[in-house]
Amino acid sequence: MQISLTPEQEAWLRTHFSAFDDASLETAARKIIDDRIAESELETDDLAWAKPLVDEGVAAVERGEFITLEEFKARNAARLAALKD
Repeated sequence: MQISLTPEQEAWLRTHFSAFDDASLETAARKIIDDRIAESELETDDLAWAKPLVDEGVAAVERGEFITLEEFKARNAARLAALKD
């Protein structure tokens, strides 16, 4: 399939990819399209796969199975100190 760009689209590509030759511009355009496809797939993902993980985390918090941010930082500081010894 061949796609014809408007003069504005081509100017935008050339401005943002000025160091590229025509073949590289095609590669850049393909990458932009691939990135947009990936973004749209994320936008339509219903994240149903994550619900059990979130439910598990909420249940753990309700059971008191968590540490505070201060505790987390203290543990990491102690681990880093032990690595330096």
